[in-house]
Amino acid sequence: MTRERLYLFDTTLRDGQQTQGVQFSVAEKHQIATALDALGVDHIEGGWPGANPTDSDFFAAPPATKATLTAFGMTRRVGRSAENDDVLAAVLNANTPPVCLVGKTHEFHVKTALGVTLDENREAISSSIRHLVAKGREALFDAEHFFDGYRANPGYALSCLRAALDAGARWVVLCDTNGGTLPAEVSRVVAEVVAAGIPSDRLGIHCHDDTGNGVANTLAAIDAGARQVQGTLNGLGERCGNANLTTLIPTLLLKEPYASRFVTGVTPEALASLLRTSRMLDDILNRVPLRSAAYVGASAFAHKAGLHASAILKDPTTYEHIAPTLVGNERVIPMSNQAGQSNLRARLQAAGIVADPKDARLGRIIDVIKEREDQGYAYDGAQASFELVARRELGLCPEFFEVKRYRVTVERRKNRYDRMISLSEAVVVVKIGDRKTMSVSDSMDEAGSDRGPVNALAKALGKDLGPYQSCIDDMKLVDFKVRITNGGTEAVTRVIIDSEDGQGRRWSTVGVSANIVDASFEALLDAIQWKLIRDFGAARESGT
Repeated sequence: MTRERLYLFDTTLRDGQQTQGVQFSVAEKHQIATALDALGVDHIEGGWPGANPTDSDFFAAPPATKATLTAFGMTRRVGRSAENDDVLAAVLNANTPPVCLVGKTHEFHVKTALGVTLDENREAISSSIRHLVAKGREALFDAEHFFDGYRANPGYALSCLRAALDAGARWVVLCDTNGGTLPAEVSRVVAEVVAAGIPSDRLGIHCHDDTGNGVANTLAAIDAGARQVQGTLNGLGERCGNANLTTLIPTLLLKEPYASRFVTGVTPEALASLLRTSRMLDDILNRVPLRSAAYVGASAFAHKAGLHASAILKDPTTYEHIAPTLVGNERVIPMSNQAGQSNLRARLQAAGIVADPKDARLGRIIDVIKEREDQGYAYDGAQASFELVARRELGLCPEFFEVKRYRVTVERRKNRYDRMISLSEAVVVVKIGDRKTMSVSDSMDEAGSDRGPVNALAKALGKDLGPYQSCIDDMKLVDFKVRITNGGTEAVTRVIIDSEDGQGRRWSTVGVSANIVDASFEALLDAIQWKLIRDFGAARESGT
């Protein structure tokens, strides 16, 4: 059976940039486009040239990609010819082989938003597409508000699609611009559009996620005949976002009936980089990755319940719909006060620790975990700290260095502009073998802003670890979470730190204290200890 081609159109750099608080630099656009190209998408919509300096600069010096770089714009304005519309000219001047133009297909918007007649709008669509084709460009037409427009006046909405196709458009894309259409209606409308003579192999779908159905609506459209899929990495987009390609791509490649029916430009090798690509975007945006994200979330393959963990040990397919490695993820067996022997053995095995099931120390590990969680620790979200607890109980945790003391000071003073500023400074004394070192660091970043006492402490701790320094130089703190676990005068602070290194590894550690700085320091120490164990291997663990 010959599989049909399904085309992936990414609009992270254009529609994704409409997310509140998101503004990519030119360098970041290049980085994202390169990652999308490696992933195997067919089109990368780079932005709207002429609409802002960043998009114009991006198209002036575009990255080299196998994927087709696409410029976005709108159909000509009524009252001007396509040849004399300066907005349309700016889009053409980006010199991308394809151009995607958005136009109205909902009569309410034509009359109310544009204030023109239905015929004038339809002619603007036709002449704009015809102008692109005459310039030798592949033309795409985004039919804005199509589902709302079809509901109100199906004849007119369809006539706009036909106007674009008759003028030479390669693709007409049905847009659920407000994101309020549900899957059953998307399926029905797309099927009716195909039945009305719009060819499937020229039909695309663009869904927003305002009802949480962006991915479901896209799959419904594919089932009904759409063959181009538009979306964004991590579901970025205006309001609630767009259909999430990070969810759609593995679904199309790994789930039936799509896996056996369609082929895309994404290879299995590229799919295995999906988590890394998703995290790259989060890093650029300085966002914490969504733990519950399908396929790529840190909790996507986490098995906390003892019964689940026991079954996973026998056969992972008992509670996993795919192997996590297919998308670059990994299985996690959290430890918590609900944990049993199954969770413990699975977690030790995942950490590369071989232990005799009859070893009495295994029971002691569970007891320690439960005791510490009573004190405020939380190990289901701090796997690296759990591993260190287990290694210490099993005698498999080498002490690479010893912190003899540390001090943190916070000063608030006026600067030369008579403005109050804060400055934190940390001093850490570390002993490695017979050698003691003292490191001092402040909390100022490159821009001269105070980053706080924990930042100063982390910088001082990681400043001079002698023979281990090269190991931690690529380590960075990527998230910092604080929670007060008891109220009143006996309040206890829990700090969870997420760290990452140059190898793409990400791990979480926890610290607990009545003092937030002390809790943070404990989590920082665990983070470095876990990293050193990983990089120095089993030889050091056994003391050889």
